[in-house]
Amino acid sequence: METSTIIIIVIVGLLVLLAFYIIGVYNKLVNSRNKVDNQFSQIDIQLKRRADLIPNLVETVKGYAKHEEKTLTEVIDARNKAVSATSVNDKITANNELTGALNKLFALSEAYPDLKANENFLSLQNDLKDTEDKITYARQFYNDAAMNFNNLVEMFPSNVVAGMFKFKKFEYFKIEEEEKETPKVKF
Repeated sequence: METSTIIIIVIVGLLVLLAFYIIGVYNKLVNSRNKVDNQFSQIDIQLKRRADLIPNLVETVKGYAKHEEKTLTEVIDARNKAVSATSVNDKITANNELTGALNKLFALSEAYPDLKANENFLSLQNDLKDTEDKITYARQFYNDAAMNFNNLVEMFPSNVVAGMFKFKKFEYFKIEEEEKETPKVKF
């Protein structure tokens, strides 16, 4: 066999190996991206459930706290923003605002002992608490999936394939700075 034939066979072999490597990395990136999308849809399911519970909760509170209209309006406005958000970043921001508004609403319930004893309010509050817990867990899973995907997009040599096919990093769900502060308890 001639040397030029051997060189051609080696080059073709290397190109085939490179093609299989690129295909493997591409499939891994697609798989990882789909996991992130799936985790975000799990968050969306819980956010929808929370959005559906909020109007009932607000109506229950309205009967007891007529002069607390500002807090109730903030909750409804935040809910509407969260429901209408379309991009991942908009959903993250809107739902962080909604969480803050709900915290104000639950703090408001402390001022109304009759409201705290209302069976409908307690049931809605428990349902919302369960949903908030599920959202927290779903956000953790999403952030883990996003981190794995982002690592693939950024780490060599998979970053070369990610760049060729224009894979972009995902944003993480983060807590707002004001939510990081320790609440003050007064007796």
